[in-house]
Amino acid sequence: MKKILYITTISGFLPQFEWNDVKIMQEMGYEVHYASNFHNPVYPFNEQKLRGQGVICHQIDVCKSPLKIRENGRAVRQLKKIIDGERIDMIHCHNPMGGVAGRLAAHLSKETPYVIYTAHGLHFYKGAPLLNWLLFYPAERLLARWTDVVITINKEDYDRARIRFRLKPGGFVEQIHGVGVDMDRFRPVPHMNIDKRKELGIPETAFHVVTAAELNGNKNQKVMIEAVSRIDRKDIYYSLCGKGPEEETLKKLIVEKHLEGRVRLLGFRTDMEEILQTADAFAFPSIREGLGIAAVEALACGVPLIISDNRGSREYAEDNGNSIVCEADDVEGFRQAVLRLYDDAEYKRGLAGRCRQSAEKFSRKETMKIMRDIYRKADRQLAGRRADSRFAGQQR
Repeated sequence: MKKILYITTISGFLPQFEWNDVKIMQEMGYEVHYASNFHNPVYPFNEQKLRGQGVICHQIDVCKSPLKIRENGRAVRQLKKIIDGERIDMIHCHNPMGGVAGRLAAHLSKETPYVIYTAHGLHFYKGAPLLNWLLFYPAERLLARWTDVVITINKEDYDRARIRFRLKPGGFVEQIHGVGVDMDRFRPVPHMNIDKRKELGIPETAFHVVTAAELNGNKNQKVMIEAVSRIDRKDIYYSLCGKGPEEETLKKLIVEKHLEGRVRLLGFRTDMEEILQTADAFAFPSIREGLGIAAVEALACGVPLIISDNRGSREYAEDNGNSIVCEADDVEGFRQAVLRLYDDAEYKRGLAGRCRQSAEKFSRKETMKIMRDIYRKADRQLAGRRADSRFAGQQR
């Protein structure tokens, strides 16, 4: 049986975002292996459930930080052992350090598996800090030489990879629209609004802004908290869904701005399709995004965006079409955006009316179609490579 190994830095990443890919490969007859740092579960993770679904799990000590040289070096050795010991035919890497460790291990292994890397937002981009270009750009160009397929999730990354990266012979670059939104799960359900608001403690007539993202500096939730603090309207509520390293900092900011009760941290949620039914707007003030699938889920539910301008948001956010677009550091811009949607119901309805249609191309159905084509092409190339190798061995 052919075998594929998925590699991520964050252990919950595969079941949270890549399960459709797993199902495709199982349908194609592959045995699925999964290597990750299971001690780093940013998203809910149940190893026993994965095993019950036919996924063979392997612990590796990969770390998110590239400065953790000892741990990441150990992860490369662990991956090489897995690839050689299990005789892995194909690997699919995710997350920056998962991509580094996986491709290094594949290059060093005796099995020389077919290598796919999905870049969920390259760290070097137009306007990125110089340090990002100095560190990540040369590394990605080198690793590309040991990669068969690079998959990007926005056009800027796609164009750069296609032009600047030299892949293995026969290699190619593809773009997908994120991991795919379940358009049946994320859809407008108006009757759910009142009951869910009661559950969350949001007054029926209040204006409710929602954000769903890891609580970290890049997601930039503090800008929205500052913006809300500058609005003298007691019926504007802001809910932040997610967990992360900035949680305590954001709690202190909420207290400092005297926003307890109106600005709440709801933690990681598995009911976002319900929470979005209560939202008048979805705020997404990230400094950078590869895409930002949470914002697309909001669009699918008919919720207008208040969003920062970055390469990810440009894939779907249309200023005054389905969104109000601001600069990431523009507190006043975000404040005015909230007030405009609050004050102008007709304008808000106009934006909402265009949201769901703009999310269609990001559907799970469309993404799976592209990924199935990528995997089939990879499988054919792998079969051809194995046949050539056997023929060369016979000739010797």
